[in-house]
Amino acid sequence: MPVLTQTPTLGDLLKFELNANYCREAVTLKAGTSYPLGAVLGKITATAKYRLSPAAQVVGDEGAETAVAVLIEAVDATAADATGLVVARGPAIVAKAALVFDPSVDQAAEIAAKHGQLVAAGLVPRDTA
Repeated sequence: MPVLTQTPTLGDLLKFELNANYCREAVTLKAGTSYPLGAVLGKITATAKYRLSPAAQVVGDEGAETAVAVLIEAVDATAADATGLVVARGPAIVAKAALVFDPSVDQAAEIAAKHGQLVAAGLVPRDTA
């Protein structure tokens, strides 16, 4: 019997938000990546575009090292900049298991730091079912 897998849904990621009209924003995602649902994003200071939030500052993408939003839809921006919908402010609760980090964020301390940055934006990562 084949194994069936289901891709994550918004309900797997977003567990609570006070008001979608207040918490969500449409943002421009930097080209070069296919962004999955639950991507933890940082905002590039110079361009105001968003990208996966790296563990440390990246030359040319300064500011993105601070996690400030979570993408709530999958967006393919491999060929060009694209628009995506994010939870940018809280109060909101997101599931830790559904968050997707930049490949450079691979240590427990780095992940904990990203969680703390999201909390500062009002987005609380929780261990939820």
